[in-house]
Amino acid sequence: MAQARRVAILGAGTIGESLLRGLLSGSWREPSELVVTVRDEQRATNLAERYGVEATTSNAEAVAGAALVVIAVKPQDFDVLLGEIGGLLTPEQTVLSVAAAIPTSAIEGRIAPGVPVVRAMPNRPATVHEGIAGVCAGAHAGDEHLDLAEEALSHLGAVVRVPERYMDAVTAVSGSGPAYFALLAEAMIEAGILLGLSREVTTQLVVQTMLGTAHLLRDEEVHPVELREQVTSPGGTTIRAIRELERAGVRAAFLNAIQAAMERSRELAAGEL
Repeated sequence: MAQARRVAILGAGTIGESLLRGLLSGSWREPSELVVTVRDEQRATNLAERYGVEATTSNAEAVAGAALVVIAVKPQDFDVLLGEIGGLLTPEQTVLSVAAAIPTSAIEGRIAPGVPVVRAMPNRPATVHEGIAGVCAGAHAGDEHLDLAEEALSHLGAVVRVPERYMDAVTAVSGSGPAYFALLAEAMIEAGILLGLSREVTTQLVVQTMLGTAHLLRDEEVHPVELREQVTSPGGTTIRAIRELERAGVRAAFLNAIQAAMERSRELAAGEL
């Protein structure tokens, strides 16, 4: 029988360990209510000592009695993992998968009948608890299962609920999104260096400007168009820069790039490597 507060995190990699830290720092679960799995005995010992949780190399042992089973292994390890635990899961447990491009139907086909599955797509900022995840329900998951998954993921950042058919779009926009912003930051830093600023100074200028802009858009609920117009004075420096960006087709490039990412996500979900 599943224990209502027990959580098993299968795969304590980047996202798995970040979730572990978040659940503990937010006091959502006590160390005694958490178990994590890894491949290496030494890694298990280190995690147990660092966080005070149960850590094991046995996925089968970890899922026993866990109300929430978080699958945080890499997609290429999915088949082996589900082969180990699929028949052990029960409908009173909730499976939360944070593996990219694995549809809920692919998981449901490898585990015991009737087990509720929730799929999530967190992004890289989740490691600093400023991420966002899209979540969707599988065939047997109801609102109570989505609520449990969202409550857990909220310790990594924000959560949005979408139908599964839009998960590839979530992947393209927010899953890959940090790379887009990193590319933009890289280009702006290079521009600052071209203008004579040191790398240290221009990096600080760019990163803090990105962070402050994000806070304005989120916390002050300023619309992007409104913010751009506030910064853009008639005949000033910003409008000249915007003209060059529009002339270079930056807006269209982003539209095309994100659509391409979505199409690739669909290919991966269909098993096209």
